[in-house]
Amino acid sequence: MNNISIKLQAIFCGIVLLICMSIASSLSGQARYFDERYITTQGYVNPVLFNPGAIGQTEYHQILINYRNKWASFDDSPKSFIGSYDGSVGNNIGIGAMIVSDNNAALETLKGQLGVNYTIKSANNKIGVGLTTEFVGHNIDAGVINDETIDGTDVLILNRLDGRNFFDISLGAHGVYNDKFIYGITLPGLLSTMLDEGPESSVENEFGYILHLGYRLDVESYDIIAEPSIIVKSLRYVPLHVDINMMGRFLDEKLSGGVTYTVGADERLGFLIGARVNAFNFFYSYNVSRHQFQNYNNGSHELSVRFDIGRKDSVMSAEKMDGDM
Repeated sequence: MNNISIKLQAIFCGIVLLICMSIASSLSGQARYFDERYITTQGYVNPVLFNPGAIGQTEYHQILINYRNKWASFDDSPKSFIGSYDGSVGNNIGIGAMIVSDNNAALETLKGQLGVNYTIKSANNKIGVGLTTEFVGHNIDAGVINDETIDGTDVLILNRLDGRNFFDISLGAHGVYNDKFIYGITLPGLLSTMLDEGPESSVENEFGYILHLGYRLDVESYDIIAEPSIIVKSLRYVPLHVDINMMGRFLDEKLSGGVTYTVGADERLGFLIGARVNAFNFFYSYNVSRHQFQNYNNGSHELSVRFDIGRKDSVMSAEKMDGDM
């Protein structure tokens, strides 16, 4: 692929991003209750969790299972499960699928997602531009009407028992420049349309985004790769917060450790450990909040298990722009 072709494709992708941002800022429709992309804290390790541009960015296939228990030990603490697959199908095209289940007290959310990604490669740069179509359902647990503190005749609650289903489209770009500079942007919920008829009136959709910037520093003399990064999240009905991360990879990237400090509405400190044995990857993180509510729970636990099907270390050494950043 010549340089002119690469530049034309990059310009085209930029135009698509700008058009989608313009459309999103002017759309009105049925707004979803919240954007579930705020759930995970391990996006800097597995960016495919929130960025469609990271779909199929490796030379192998990935199966990822993620579980998070927020406010552990507290009754009805929020719990979430994410299962995803992504991989390259050739001709710079990647495909992916994801399912998300989140339970937050009486509110239950189920999301199914299909995505496609196109990757542009040059001598110094690799960028993927991805699009996802999403089906999202929000429901209230029917058992809530038996709660003595709840008015079981409340019309609003009764209307929510049948749930609300939405169709959504999201766009993202994710890339690595010169095997070192990591960058990405996600534009979630560009088109949020309610599939059911309900009493809600149309409201203006909030414009959301996730910005991801990072840098890979290879300290060859100590066999260490240091990766500082920052993730800015401004999502629908989720207050702005910023994750400041420092990731370290050791022993030919077979061991990893990280620290995250979140500022903004949700102030917390997190620690991550990870290990890789051939195709098996394991990541565990623990987060504690600076808010007073931390006195009533044991913090948040998050676990990810990823299988890299067809992964070869010789390939990965030549492909630093992998999807497990």
